[in-house]
Amino acid sequence: MRVTIDHQTIRKGVLLKTTYYEVSLTVAFTHEEKQIIRQRGLLKTKLVDRRPANAKVDDRDEKFELRVEHLMDGRADRFLCATPSKSKIYEEDLLAVLEQMKRWLDDNAETGSRTVVEF
Repeated sequence: MRVTIDHQTIRKGVLLKTTYYEVSLTVAFTHEEKQIIRQRGLLKTKLVDRRPANAKVDDRDEKFELRVEHLMDGRADRFLCATPSKSKIYEEDLLAVLEQMKRWLDDNAETGSRTVVEF
């Protein structure tokens, strides 16, 4: 699994321009990892609960969840933060979650073996 995270400053709005700090995430899974995700039915697994800086108050939280299916096939996931600090914190959170996901994929690669313990 190869992870690429990029930061950009974006200005949005027609009359009142607002500056956002975009964090772009791209994950390149190996063929084996893609196979594990599909075989074990892990595509709908939620990785991060998040809410972008430009979200409306009445938007549902489920709309902004980051799930495994969003990262498949090398698609970039873009997320807007309000400040540069929040974008860096979001990057740290992403790296922690993706590190955990790598361990989780390794665990799902094979079924467990027999264990005998005597106390």
